Amino acid sequence: MRASAFEPIKLPPSVWERDDMRESLKNRDITGLFRLVAKYGGASQVRIATATEIAQPRVNKIFKGTAGPIEELAVFERIATGLGLPDHARMLLGLAPLDTASPTGDLDDEHQEQTDELTARLEAAATIDDTMVMILRTDTNNLRLQDRRLGSVAIADKMRAQMAQIERAHRHAIRPRIRAQLAHLLAETASLAGWQAINTVALNDAWNHYERAKAAAREADDPAVLAYVSGEQAYVLMDLGRPAEAAELLQYIHTTHRDRVPARLRTWLAAAEGEAAAILGDEAACRRALDQAAAVLPEGDSDPDMPYLSINIHHFARWRGSCLLRFGDPGTVEDLRSALAGMDGTYNRAEAGVRCDLGHALLAAGEPDAAQPHIHRAKQLATMTGARRQRRRIDELSRAVNRALGR
Repeated sequence: MRASAFEPIKLPPSVWERDDMRESLKNRDITGLFRLVAKYGGASQVRIATATEIAQPRVNKIFKGTAGPIEELAVFERIATGLGLPDHARMLLGLAPLDTASPTGDLDDEHQEQTDELTARLEAAATIDDTMVMILRTDTNNLRLQDRRLGSVAIADKMRAQMAQIERAHRHAIRPRIRAQLAHLLAETASLAGWQAINTVALNDAWNHYERAKAAAREADDPAVLAYVSGEQAYVLMDLGRPAEAAELLQYIHTTHRDRVPARLRTWLAAAEGEAAAILGDEAACRRALDQAAAVLPEGDSDPDMPYLSINIHHFARWRGSCLLRFGDPGTVEDLRSALAGMDGTYNRAEAGVRCDLGHALLAAGEPDAAQPHIHRAKQLATMTGARRQRRRIDELSRAVNRALGR
């Protein structure tokens, strides 16, 4: 008889002693753990989802190995409770035993393994010096450049490895100066992962990445990176259909940090406020924010101390055109054409967005034929970079153009 989805999961005690099970627990390899539970406990994905209080679609992704890493202690606790992990298995997973009064003689091996593992990680982290931090920073910058050209899907494995390496080094770093540098780098890298998640419409993952980035930025005591990653998190709210909360958050960030951050970042924050106001349909607030952004925009493309932020006159023209497009501003076509002409060919995902906006502007101007080549190219770029967020907009625009052409 098939077990009910609500029946407790019980594995034979011997399963928890298997080498593959112990390795899965030590490495917090939840994919391996769930597969072993299914194999030796006969538990279905639905039953595991019910027991661990994890949504069944996510359990399915965990089985496939395509889910993002689990970081929250509460989730590990639910997994341990739902799967009935004995105390020695809980400890291998990094959790406290439930029976703290039980004799520990039979757990000496596990305790020693934990001690040895911690010692090894502390010693590995102690080898991180300024040169190693620079190498890690270069790796993150290279991933940022690859993301602009290729999109997040193409570099997903590299991003996961980079995040894991920086997090492991930061978690076990002892020297304050090196730890602060690693915290700053972790904030930048987690923010990049957050933006990639937004563009693949993985909004819960994006939110968690930004929470991790903010915590690291606070430890690094860098108001610029804290303001930036907090501002990017507002885009999760916009994509969730909560623009009023996004606008409130951006206004708070801008007010709190504007006197402590460089001009280029003030431009970015003000332009983001303008975008939130545009989504809300507040044209006056949108134009006011965009004017503030333009007033402080410095010359050049970027600042060396903020590699995560690229905004120049062409990027700003793209942003302005995208915002004012919502209000039927006739100047948006020229803004967007100027932005497109100024792009250097390395921002493929951004170019998809510009061409989509330009297609909208041309359609609004009564030129659906002129919009078509931009839609076609935008679709190619969005597909190449895996930008599901862009594809949704492009597909909607394509249908509108076809209707205008009587197709």
